[in-house]
Amino acid sequence: MRLTSRLPLIALACCGFAALPAEEGPALPAAGADGFMTIFNGKDLTYWTGLPEYWEVKDGVISGHETKDKSKQTFLVFTSKVKDFELHCSYKFATPDGNSGIQFRSKLMDPATSRVGGYQADFDSNRGYDGSIYDEAGIAGGRNTMSNRGEKTVWDAQNNRHNEKLADSADALKGFIKQGDWNDVVLIANGNHTTYSINGHVTTDLTDESPKALSEGVLAFQVHAGFTMEIQIKDVKIKFLDKK
Repeated sequence: MRLTSRLPLIALACCGFAALPAEEGPALPAAGADGFMTIFNGKDLTYWTGLPEYWEVKDGVISGHETKDKSKQTFLVFTSKVKDFELHCSYKFATPDGNSGIQFRSKLMDPATSRVGGYQADFDSNRGYDGSIYDEAGIAGGRNTMSNRGEKTVWDAQNNRHNEKLADSADALKGFIKQGDWNDVVLIANGNHTTYSINGHVTTDLTDESPKALSEGVLAFQVHAGFTMEIQIKDVKIKFLDKK
């Protein structure tokens, strides 16, 4: 979420990784009657690329893990670009410390690395940042935390920020987030409007009318540098709202 680094992208088929750049991945699975497609099969990392030292499938879930002495700002990248979508997944920190999140409409900053920047829906083991949206690596104009937990934020056409409170306060929303257990996420980006919900509660609401707004790009999960940590992710499915 907060640091930057560059790291090599190693995509090994033997480890369940597709050796493909993010925009040229394998054909996606068919969508169900509800329009959602399952993009993690619980067995391997088909549809995803990343560093196998940091990402694997363990006990049916995605595991992103590192030790502090070998930590990197590294990402598991979905092999198709996204524009307008509704994403569902669940996450859990299996360690007391750690930071992660969902990159969306973001930029793969170098095709030879897995360093990603852009919009990020934050996860945090200590519930400090969960439910906010951050501008990772300044790709969306260097706007840092773009939309805080407990707030509805509009960035207008002059790139000015306007905030108002949601019905639930930041502290109340923090109380709905589980430490050491599964949290259910719904992330919807449709046009210039994004809502981020955790465990059935809207944590932040972002409208980005700025010239710096991002409309399409990479979807990815993060392991943040500087921690001994493990983030677990499961039940990942997506509906493309821009593809009828």
